[in-house]
Amino acid sequence: MISFRRFALRRGSRLLLSDIDLVIQSGWRLGVVGRNGCGKSSLFAALQGTVEPDAGDLDLPARLRMASVAQETPALPDPAIEYVMGGDEELATALRDEFDAQARGDTEAMAKAHHRIEELHGYDARARAGRLLHGLGFSPETHETPVKEFSGGWRVRLNLARALMAPSELLLLDEPTNHLDLDAVLWLEEWLRRYQGTLLVISHDREFLDGVITHTLHLNDGRAKLYTGNYSAFERQRAEQLRQQQIAHEREQAERAHLQSFVDRFKAKASKAKQAQSRVKRLEKLAGTEAVRVERPFHFNFAVPDRLPDSMLQLEEVEAGYPGEAGEPPASILRNVRFRLEAGERIGLLGPNGAGKSTLVKTLVGELTPLGGERKAHKDLKIGYFAQHTVESLREGYSPFDHLQDKAPGVGAQPLRDFLGTWNFAGDRAFESVDGFSGGERARLALALIAWDKPNLLLLDEPTNHLDLDMREALADALAEFDGALVLVSHDRHLLGMVCDSFWRVADGDAEPFDGDLEDYAAWLRSRGSANKKNRKAEAKAPVESPEERRRRAADQRDNEKAARLRVKKIETRVATIEGELTTLEAKLADPATYNGPTAEMMRLGQRQTELRKEKETLEVEWLELYEKLEA
Repeated sequence: MISFRRFALRRGSRLLLSDIDLVIQSGWRLGVVGRNGCGKSSLFAALQGTVEPDAGDLDLPARLRMASVAQETPALPDPAIEYVMGGDEELATALRDEFDAQARGDTEAMAKAHHRIEELHGYDARARAGRLLHGLGFSPETHETPVKEFSGGWRVRLNLARALMAPSELLLLDEPTNHLDLDAVLWLEEWLRRYQGTLLVISHDREFLDGVITHTLHLNDGRAKLYTGNYSAFERQRAEQLRQQQIAHEREQAERAHLQSFVDRFKAKASKAKQAQSRVKRLEKLAGTEAVRVERPFHFNFAVPDRLPDSMLQLEEVEAGYPGEAGEPPASILRNVRFRLEAGERIGLLGPNGAGKSTLVKTLVGELTPLGGERKAHKDLKIGYFAQHTVESLREGYSPFDHLQDKAPGVGAQPLRDFLGTWNFAGDRAFESVDGFSGGERARLALALIAWDKPNLLLLDEPTNHLDLDMREALADALAEFDGALVLVSHDRHLLGMVCDSFWRVADGDAEPFDGDLEDYAAWLRSRGSANKKNRKAEAKAPVESPEERRRRAADQRDNEKAARLRVKKIETRVATIEGELTTLEAKLADPATYNGPTAEMMRLGQRQTELRKEKETLEVEWLELYEKLEA
């Protein structure tokens, strides 16, 4: 049992939580929800002992074993599976003692260590760690790969596996689904439902919360209120409380009519009967929560496109992948893709991580040239593209106003400020540097910049990472009302189910329409997992390649990876040099003395700035292609 008594936390001068009286019972699976900045992560820090309460008491059971996901992953040479096994610190100590005793020839110490390892079920630890890695999307051949060779997103997964490996009575998970694909999210849900201890989880994925938690803790205006049930139950209960306070009755009725219009609209779509019924069920799940929806801090929309051609984009017999480097053959990811996008179509892409969803989106955008076949786009096509790296491309030191002014240099200040206000960058917030923005605020700004262009096709690759629940709901509403076409990659099932009329499955080198809804896809994943197990057993009986062939193949792979990593380092060094030179140029161009000097010098500086920006952009595209290739 964990208890808070008159508990309070501050961040600087701001009071985050005040006068909290709360008891968390053993075995609860508790979802901690609230808007960004309300104190969720600070509450976790207090439980871990890294932050002291400013008032009151926090009581934890003596000798409580606690596990959480580390924020950083050291660049270790240790194999991934051993790094995960290290999450069980007692077992790691016992294994180390056994190794040291064996090295000394101390049979008594060896026997003692052996007995301790058996007590800790240590001899099946490697198998348990392997199952965790497999569930989180690591293929068997990567289990022995050194930790330092994994990219940032995969290292986050390693830290999650390490936390799940640790024996614990209290497990703290802060946004565990952020770097997972849908397959891994479904697996994690199942694992957490079987967890025997007390779970506290922060997440902005409502479907994940609904599938895992038994209780909800809502942080709002410095207070904490406990609700029994999952996130949907919390929404219904909170909506009832707000209704009892007679909040915005007329707006609530308008929202109810708005939701009903969605239900009526999709019930009428006989051609998509299964997806329509799935949509209706999701909308009915929201019935009675209108007051919570009205309470949201903001709403936004994507403007009506200026033109909306009927046939927007086609891929004809396309082979999608990446061009070869330095004489290497191209890397083919998808073959024989036939994809046609009409006005108003709303397609969700489903598939395992690394199967080619992002590759397909990049090919649709035109960022990747087909290795074979043809991409045809209508002359009036206007794409709004949100990629997983879009948020990182925001310019440091720039404000939302600066970013928008760069896109619309001839537009007056007031229309720009009015537009930013609709995306919750009102008043002075529009002029604050993005350096201090949270991940959710950066993602919201990136979406706003896309919306400014009035695209008629939105290609969105994981747009919900870092967005809180309110922002995700606002995005779902905006996309549902968008008049153009949409292709969406997301691990957020609620968003996929609310805005997509049909799905395509990307797996095993193919991209093809999927005849079913998200429940059918989950069933397909389970059946696929069973089939893979049978195939692995069959492969185990089949003749294996010789050690010489295996060594030769591994050597070739290492050579390819080494060349790619070397090129990545060269690009990173050059980009750093360019950024330094750009900083110097920008300082000169900002200096009034430059404009009082010779015009030719000012033009030379401006031209050089443009050249460097183009070179940097080209290098970053190449870097991302190499990065994705190495990650795959």
